[in-house]
Amino acid sequence: MFNFYIGRQPIYNRNLKIYGYELLFRSSEENQASVVDADAATSQLISNTFVELGLDRIVGAHHAFINLTRSFIVGDYPLPAAESQIVLEVLEDIEVDDVLIEALRDLSQRGYRIALDDFIYHERLRPLVEVADLIKIDVLAMDRDTVKRHVTELREYDVELLAEKVETQDELDFCRQLGFDYFQGYFLCHPNIIKGKRLPVGRASVLHLLAQLQDPNVDIDSLEEIISSDLSLSYRLLRYINSAFFALPKRVESIRSAVVYLGVRTIKMWATMSALTGIGENSYELLLTSMIRAKMCEGLAQATQQAHPETFFTVGLLSALDALLEMPMDEVLAYMPMSDEVAEALTSHSGEAGHALRCALTYEQADWDRAAFLWLRPSVITGCYLDAVSWSDKAINALRD
Repeated sequence: MFNFYIGRQPIYNRNLKIYGYELLFRSSEENQASVVDADAATSQLISNTFVELGLDRIVGAHHAFINLTRSFIVGDYPLPAAESQIVLEVLEDIEVDDVLIEALRDLSQRGYRIALDDFIYHERLRPLVEVADLIKIDVLAMDRDTVKRHVTELREYDVELLAEKVETQDELDFCRQLGFDYFQGYFLCHPNIIKGKRLPVGRASVLHLLAQLQDPNVDIDSLEEIISSDLSLSYRLLRYINSAFFALPKRVESIRSAVVYLGVRTIKMWATMSALTGIGENSYELLLTSMIRAKMCEGLAQATQQAHPETFFTVGLLSALDALLEMPMDEVLAYMPMSDEVAEALTSHSGEAGHALRCALTYEQADWDRAAFLWLRPSVITGCYLDAVSWSDKAINALRD
């Protein structure tokens, strides 16, 4: 069986909505760094994305950022035909000459967007800037004065600017003030939390509901009562179970029938996801991230025959609550008491569930060298991630119907 790896790192717009994903190639049976031919790596990434898996499964309706070697730009190798969805990244070490510039103009006329990666401005690169649509600036590699100078110089051109390696809230605020259009980095995965915020009443109610749902003693009668007491949850449950996601031959008309049909475990999972959808301003993107983590953690648990994979799912699903609420996780848990196993997994990544969450976090950051869980082979971990991405896209669409 041939194993391959595709990483995706999210790119956000100024409203912190996902604009696209940078797709990354990695191939190693032991999941360790290895030197590969750049043309072969790009070719394999394109093949894996468009032939093996399908672009929709990896990025949905968002843009796909793909790093290209010179050979692909000048036409030695074919490019996928999804021009309107693809952003072609020109790497910083590519030789710039008239042949390259003319090839980029041709690609632009065909509908591709052109991005310059890790760009450092020099006057001799003016022809390259003039053909670009988007320029990525590594703000971690420059001091702030240099970043400001680059922004000032590049604003003379008709290009959008992307700040990459934005890793703190302070860096995000700085880049926003400078007028960057897009942002890439770990600030959503590892937010810089402002301490001491008061929890709004509505959010406190949601956390109370989440705590009830995680009660290990909850049964069908209790779930029916919990959901029936929340008009929004009741409405969404009936829409959810009667959606194309299940394609039932007969409509389900009552909350109890829905709970009985789905079962305690599934209904707890659904109600938790549904409650999370309205908890924050950017809840959709963070919920999608949480669902991928949850399903991946569950997959890792099942692959290693853990006794309670649903606990792993819960840990992944609740792992972005601190980002949703802009509160430290220990303060969130003060509003929503959880079992010691779940609490320790969320706050310190301890225990098997915490280790699974840490694996999911490192995988979503494309840090494959550290993405390990117990004895699992890298190919199994990759399968858990891809299954989680596919499941999450379908599940969140059903939630939004």
